[in-house]
Amino acid sequence: MKILLGLGKVLTALFWGVVLANLINPFAQPFALLLNMAGALLVLVHGLELWLFNERMNGRARLGLERVQVLLFGIFHLQGLSLAPAQPVSAALAQVEVEHA
Repeated sequence: MKILLGLGKVLTALFWGVVLANLINPFAQPFALLLNMAGALLVLVHGLELWLFNERMNGRARLGLERVQVLLFGIFHLQGLSLAPAQPVSAALAQVEVEHA
């Protein structure tokens, strides 16, 4: 599964590279317009994923970096995240102490 997620991230990064190259030096028409529309649609879809899976990312150590990766890679990054949010060490230790009391 990790291999497929990694491959998906690589292909998504290549797509964003092509979109960026198209913005710098536009391709022949109608490909430039179609590529710009596909890039805009993908940004909207990844923004929707970011909004829908916001709960899953809360509590992460590097929340800003996680959000940027979701905007870039979308579901390929979200599938790699664990379901449980990372707890701070002090909260985890407090929970263990409560259980043993």
